[in-house]
Amino acid sequence: MKRSYRGVIYLSLVLLANIVFTQQVVNAFFYEQYEKVLLFAGLNVILFPLAIWIYRRERNAG
Repeated sequence: MKRSYRGVIYLSLVLLANIVFTQQVVNAFFYEQYEKVLLFAGLNVILFPLAIWIYRRERNAG
């Protein structure tokens, strides 16, 4: 089954956001800014179900 470009681009953007949020968590933890750690970690957790939803939607589209 061929994937659409839109689904691949959306999943790539979610992966990029995961990488950015993870880096922000590490930097904030290093500088002891724990509120930012919780914020970016929470955003990172929210992105995981979003990625699963995009994947299932694109998988069932064909």
